[in-house]
Amino acid sequence: MKFADRLVQAWYEGHAGLVALWPLEKLYRAVVQRKRQRFLRGELDSYRAPVPVIIVGNITVGGTGKTPLILWLIDYCRARNLRVGVVSRGYGGQPAQWPWTVQADDEAALVGDEPALLVRRSAVPLVIDPQRPRAVQQLLAEHELDLVLCDDGLQHYQLARDLELVLIDAQRGLGNQRCLPAGPLREPVERLQSVDAVLLNGATEDSVQGFSMFLQPTQLINVKTGARQPLEYFPAGQRMHAVAGIGNPQRFFNTLKQLHWHPITHAFADHAEFTAADLSFDDDLPVLMTEKDAVKCQAFAQERWWYVAVDAQPSAGFVQWLNARFETMFRAT
Repeated sequence: MKFADRLVQAWYEGHAGLVALWPLEKLYRAVVQRKRQRFLRGELDSYRAPVPVIIVGNITVGGTGKTPLILWLIDYCRARNLRVGVVSRGYGGQPAQWPWTVQADDEAALVGDEPALLVRRSAVPLVIDPQRPRAVQQLLAEHELDLVLCDDGLQHYQLARDLELVLIDAQRGLGNQRCLPAGPLREPVERLQSVDAVLLNGATEDSVQGFSMFLQPTQLINVKTGARQPLEYFPAGQRMHAVAGIGNPQRFFNTLKQLHWHPITHAFADHAEFTAADLSFDDDLPVLMTEKDAVKCQAFAQERWWYVAVDAQPSAGFVQWLNARFETMFRAT
């Protein structure tokens, strides 16, 4: 097991050795809290966009389901005739310049896997830039929009925001509730008291901790050909190789098991850059992966490679809450 994997395991399952990291955690907490206080006092140079900005972010490191929720929010906005765009850091991307407007034919290696997925699936206007304000400015210069969704960016206070939505993996929770590097938190747990809404990915019902949300598998899509098949294409008991280079690979593996398949699991680091050799196995079993991983594998995909498309399903309570917030934000329009 790699060191990073052992560290994550310690955060969520406990390890006495984490005590040695407490001094570094104390320093980290001081830095992030000072940065937030400067933002709240108006001392930090922060860009206020002329349209509402909604942050979809994490308080923990690792995957929590942000991308499916952003896709749901895009559909939600469009159903209300609102013109929506997205900005993202473009993690792992190496465009010729920043900011960069993502096109549907851009390779994931150029723009990052999550931006590539969002644009290919929804055709949403999207700009990547580690400097979120600059990304928003270019997005608004190129498109007339009613609001902007920010993929991640909860801790990027250079961009002012109108709503903060935070996703938490309901199964893993907040681990030991300590900040980096002694725990998985990017900010102290008290930060959740100031966000607008918390969504618990995998929870079955709303609670005082937040709104429930789950990821619904919808179909199988062939990575090489784009052919679509229902989930029943593979029968119960089907053995397969399951590949996941996401923040929480076990969540994907559990999904396959819930579909009554028998995955042989292969976990990779989040945002892993795959090669054909990585996915070459000594048998003829199908290979299943996430959509986020599939966008990086199309150039060398084989016909037995598939990804599982999923849709976010937030609770009725969250939808009702969001309806009320949108009525307030867009009352003047």
